[in-house]
Amino acid sequence: MPRITVTVDGTKYEEEVEPRLLLVHFLRDRLGRTGTPVGCDTTNCGACTVLLDGLSVKSCSVLAVQADGGDVVTVQGLADGGELHPMQRAFHEEHALQCGYCTPGMIIASIDLVNGNPDPTETEIREGLEGNLCRCTGYCNIVRAVRRGAELMRAEP
Repeated sequence: MPRITVTVDGTKYEEEVEPRLLLVHFLRDRLGRTGTPVGCDTTNCGACTVLLDGLSVKSCSVLAVQADGGDVVTVQGLADGGELHPMQRAFHEEHALQCGYCTPGMIIASIDLVNGNPDPTETEIREGLEGNLCRCTGYCNIVRAVRRGAELMRAEP
């Protein structure tokens, strides 16, 4: 079995994995990072989105062996001590969730979007989150949260 080394939320892991093991199952089942939900298992919903080497990826479409040597950040790794990441705060403050199932993927995808475009328009936000589905909210509060999160991220040193 292949052996991988991967850093997840700041902690380095060395594990043997089956070559066909998906990153989402590695994170959840092997490392207990259950904040990354399994949504559709077909890359349609985006609930399982994580940052891999700084870019958002749907972890149900990435093999764990592909993350070898990489740095993975899940929604659980965003908070700094007791302080929420600015995008997490914005989602909370703007009431950008209902059932919460899509929220981890939305937050991660939003961070990647804002990292590449610090001041996105509403249209750019909607296009940037196109691969992440929410079945509850209608996206209005999510778009508002991303705009607010972008403001907060720009204000941080």
